[in-house]
Amino acid sequence: MNRIAKTAIAVVAGAALVAAGIWAAKERAAQDPEQRYKFATLAEGDVTQTVSANGTLNPVVLVNVGTQVSGTVRKLYVDFNDKVKAGQPLLELDDALLAATERQSAASFVNAQAALELALANEARIAALYKQEYVSKQEYDQARQALKSAQAQVALARAQNDRDRVNLAFTVIRSPVDGVVIDRVVDLGQTVAASFQTPVLIKIAQDLSEMRIDTSFAEADIGNIREGHKVRFTVDAFPNRQFTGEVQQIRLNPTNQQNVVTYNVRITVANPDEALLPGMTAYVNIGVQKREGVLLVPNAALRFKPAEGERKPDSGQKPASTAAAPAGPGMEGGQRPGGAAGPGKGKKRDSQGGTVYFVDGGALRPVPVQVGITDGRMTEVVGGDLKAGDRVVTGENGATDKKPSSVGMRLF
Repeated sequence: MNRIAKTAIAVVAGAALVAAGIWAAKERAAQDPEQRYKFATLAEGDVTQTVSANGTLNPVVLVNVGTQVSGTVRKLYVDFNDKVKAGQPLLELDDALLAATERQSAASFVNAQAALELALANEARIAALYKQEYVSKQEYDQARQALKSAQAQVALARAQNDRDRVNLAFTVIRSPVDGVVIDRVVDLGQTVAASFQTPVLIKIAQDLSEMRIDTSFAEADIGNIREGHKVRFTVDAFPNRQFTGEVQQIRLNPTNQQNVVTYNVRITVANPDEALLPGMTAYVNIGVQKREGVLLVPNAALRFKPAEGERKPDSGQKPASTAAAPAGPGMEGGQRPGGAAGPGKGKKRDSQGGTVYFVDGGALRPVPVQVGITDGRMTEVVGGDLKAGDRVVTGENGATDKKPSSVGMRLF
């Protein structure tokens, strides 16, 4: 029994030593920066900064066809999606009352013409008698006045008859433009009343091969948008297809909703295959700035923030590109007043401060940088002691239980 017990104790001790060795090896591997952290190698490239918003697709010209007279819809000649030509009948209203009114005014016009003929005859007869001094000047003047009154009555009757004939013609609603019917809001037998506001009966899009997007951008983004900027957008109907457009107009009239100021931006879109339909929601991206051949750093490297105690103590020296600029309120180390880049870049651009980390002697060392525009994945470096080929830390391997940290920059 003693020999068996000694053998068991030896086996257990050996297993413990093996386990301790494996644990120690894993700990050493975990402390190795090459195994613990994720790295990215900096390179030069192009970056485009965009601003985004949602908008609605609309036809360039949308005509609301109404009616100038009241009545009951007697005939419908078109329906949804029908293509129409200018002057083509769309619908017809019951014209019984208007036709009767037109006949009445026509009869009044004939009566006025008969009265005019009589007045002409009387005036001619009185004029002849007046020349022979058989009638007085007063009777002659009265005859002339009756003639002028009869002429005025004829003109009035003619105008009333013309108005009634025009109203009668309005019972047939015709298309004012060439286009396609996108909405019909009346049905056969429905009564429409034209009062102070003309009722809309049919909506016609003049040309669906050209569309527009009406969208709103916040005041923080509107300063970067210019007429002529290229636009890319997608719609839910074609998620794998990207469409293009161009900024046509920036409306100067602001909209204030809950203290949020936005401006309407109108975008023109070519739609030759008419795949885009009115009312679709467009997810718009406008490229407002572009840099070519600049040093780029991943946004993940700017977001990375090591745990306390993992940084290498600062030696007191700062990179040459940032040492000359003391940090001020609202700026991280090395950011210059007014956002100017360091002397190594020789360019002045709007920039913000950030920090990236690289491994130096088995520990992390922070490097302050100034950054410019970003596309959401990569960011332009405009100042700092970085160059193409440097390896920066972008995160930790297997660090899924840690919450992502941020350096407090608005553009990330």
